[in-house]
Amino acid sequence: MKLVLKKIISLIITLFVVSLLAFLAFQIIPGDPTTKILGTSATPEKVAQLRSELGLDRPVMIRYLDWLGSFVRGEFGTSYTYRRDVSVLLSDKLPVTVLLTVISFLITVVISVPLGILAGSTRRKWVDHIFVILDQVLMAIPPFFFGIISCFLFGIVLKWFMPGNFISLKESPARCIAYLILPAVCLALPRIAMTVRMLRSSVQEELAQNYVLTARSRGLSRGGIIQRHVLKNAMIPVVTFLAVSAAEIMTGTIIIEQVFTIPGTGRLLVSSIGNRDFPVVQAIIVILAAWIVIVNFAADMLNRWMDPRMRVE
Repeated sequence: MKLVLKKIISLIITLFVVSLLAFLAFQIIPGDPTTKILGTSATPEKVAQLRSELGLDRPVMIRYLDWLGSFVRGEFGTSYTYRRDVSVLLSDKLPVTVLLTVISFLITVVISVPLGILAGSTRRKWVDHIFVILDQVLMAIPPFFFGIISCFLFGIVLKWFMPGNFISLKESPARCIAYLILPAVCLALPRIAMTVRMLRSSVQEELAQNYVLTARSRGLSRGGIIQRHVLKNAMIPVVTFLAVSAAEIMTGTIIIEQVFTIPGTGRLLVSSIGNRDFPVVQAIIVILAAWIVIVNFAADMLNRWMDPRMRVE
């Protein structure tokens, strides 16, 4: 119980530090949101008036404490660019990003686990070599490059879909999911390669343990040993890795949404950085950080539950 409490306190401190750094970063980088909003009509008088309206003329720490208090209450502020509540903007964009993350994660699990078990348990060296080569290739190519190639091949050449013709969840959930499958696959490919590699190594390591030799001496088949004993132990580090992958997949949506023109939080974040829309950027960064630390916390707890040795420690 003490360990869980320590982890939760560490989680809260991490989010506090991230929120502070995210807030202060935009006080240092060049650019003023008022000039972005006013454009060519920006005069010193209008800039000063707008800064006063937005509260940008107040001390930095006062503004941060006010923002932090509002954020804790679920009030993310008002967007400088859209002049709407940030929570309203996120309510339109966040579900798309979450859905993309979930689809990509499911694809990763469904494909990587069977392939990892096959790669780790096969006795055919040429099959093992093929898995090693594919792993290296898929891990070396970033998801956005897969996305560009996919848009060209499946969108322009084969015309299976229209790049940029995104269908919202409200309009058609089925067509929305169908559009997200290809970008989800592009996001999942490097994670699949990493998971297969880890599971392959874990299975091979377990097959070399003494308990496997003992089970063989008792007449158990190789398949029975793998199914009853090896997989239970081999999956412990892999399950934790998959949990952490869920966090990394969501951060990867920032780039893949640009490639496929998906109106999620990733595109909103990039456009808001360009517009110096501080409230939107700060809210998205803190939400992403919260997702990462919560998933890592859950992965740590899951690992301790699955591995009795860690519980003893």
